[in-house]
Amino acid sequence: MSEKRLKRKKLHRKLFTKNRLVILNEDTFEEKFSLKLTLMNVFVVATIGAIFLISVTTFIIAFTPLREFIPGYSSSKLKRDATELALKSDSLTIALKKNEVYIQSIQKVLNGELEYAKFNKDSILSSSEEVVPQVKLSASEEELELRKEVAKEEKEPLSKKSK
Repeated sequence: MSEKRLKRKKLHRKLFTKNRLVILNEDTFEEKFSLKLTLMNVFVVATIGAIFLISVTTFIIAFTPLREFIPGYSSSKLKRDATELALKSDSLTIALKKNEVYIQSIQKVLNGELEYAKFNKDSILSSSEEVVPQVKLSASEEELELRKEVAKEEKEPLSKKSK
């Protein structure tokens, strides 16, 4: 214990011993600036300065257009434009499919493959819509067993689980 105490006292003495920082004119040895410092003061000022510098840099990068120059970040205008273009391309694709089906139906009528009386624009457009297939969404036997096990565990009191 005494060694630890001696080490702490020695460290405390080093950190809080006052030192003088003096700036002199080399030719005339005139004192230009003098400052009393401890090692702890220098450490605290350096730490606060580093934190301040990091926070200012982070603020500048995060809240100014400067972040667009960092790889991986894109401008909000670019994201908005990309979203709008994706929506427009989807709607144009759907319109193109409908027009193709309509033109094919008109060609059938003109070639005589389809009677004119059966030709209806609404039925053509409805036939161009894609049908979503039905998917079986029932649980398998393994899933049902797992559900039963979980239900049993939930019903048991917490005191039994902790033992």
